[in-house]
Amino acid sequence: MGIESIRTKYEEQLMRLPNVKGVGIGNKAGKAVIKVLVTHKVPEALLRPAEVVPKTLEGYDTDVEEIGNVMAQS
Repeated sequence: MGIESIRTKYEEQLMRLPNVKGVGIGNKAGKAVIKVLVTHKVPEALLRPAEVVPKTLEGYDTDVEEIGNVMAQS
């Protein structure tokens, strides 16, 4: 499966995690990754195991990026 298919497969699950506002595809160190966009990063030690973004999804690395609060503008 390609990265887009994997992103689509896990998007709903990732969106249920605390602070997650979006899921996409990005680049890190020249490698395609699944980007998980959060309002703010929380140390893994403060999260329950079920709340932690997996380090990889079916062979693709994830990258958690803090984006702050997103608000629609008129």
